[in-house]
Amino acid sequence: MRVAIAGAGAVGRSIAGELLENGHEVLLIDKAPTAISVERVPQAEWLLADACEITSLDEAALQRCNVVIAATGDDKVNLVISLLAKTEYGVPRVVARVNNPKNEWLFNESWGVDVAVSTPRLMSALVEEAVSVGDLVRLLRFSHGDANLVELTLPEESALAGTQVGDVEWPQDTSLVTIIRGTRVLTPTREDSLEAGDELLFVAAQAREEQLEDLLSVRREDAKG
Repeated sequence: MRVAIAGAGAVGRSIAGELLENGHEVLLIDKAPTAISVERVPQAEWLLADACEITSLDEAALQRCNVVIAATGDDKVNLVISLLAKTEYGVPRVVARVNNPKNEWLFNESWGVDVAVSTPRLMSALVEEAVSVGDLVRLLRFSHGDANLVELTLPEESALAGTQVGDVEWPQDTSLVTIIRGTRVLTPTREDSLEAGDELLFVAAQAREEQLEDLLSVRREDAKG
């Protein structure tokens, strides 16, 4: 997979290193000469250019990329890069960094963004996830289809504890994608049973999140009544 990363700061270089370790081709783009540190990520391709300029993106052969990551520290720049990548070059997957949570509402398909990653929101979500049981925590927002990656730790008193996945009437527009049980990561089947303490990861439409939380958190005595 070929990935272009706009923004060769600490965030961009860190992402590049991870992708290279996993066998992907990576191109780092930055307009600041001081950011071009080939020795820090020598396996990557480097391009000194303004990723907001069509000529620069032509030089980067963006049409050959499977993914573009807009990882600069400027939200306006990330939006422009995302829009150009999607509309001018037809890049299948565009991921954009959100620096200011107040701007998060802009990072959607109208600007070519498939996945918006807000570091402040993600950090707060991870804190919530670590201390919350029975509460739905939004980890990541996908622009297309207005869907989110959400997590809930099944509480001891949940009526669904001990229930097989296939016997649960899940809300519309939700999909259980992973069960994390201790150190195990399970791909759920209809025969798998839910257990108290399971971390459940869903892709769910935002409009269904409250319904999903109510379903998972309902107490046994409430269900009986």
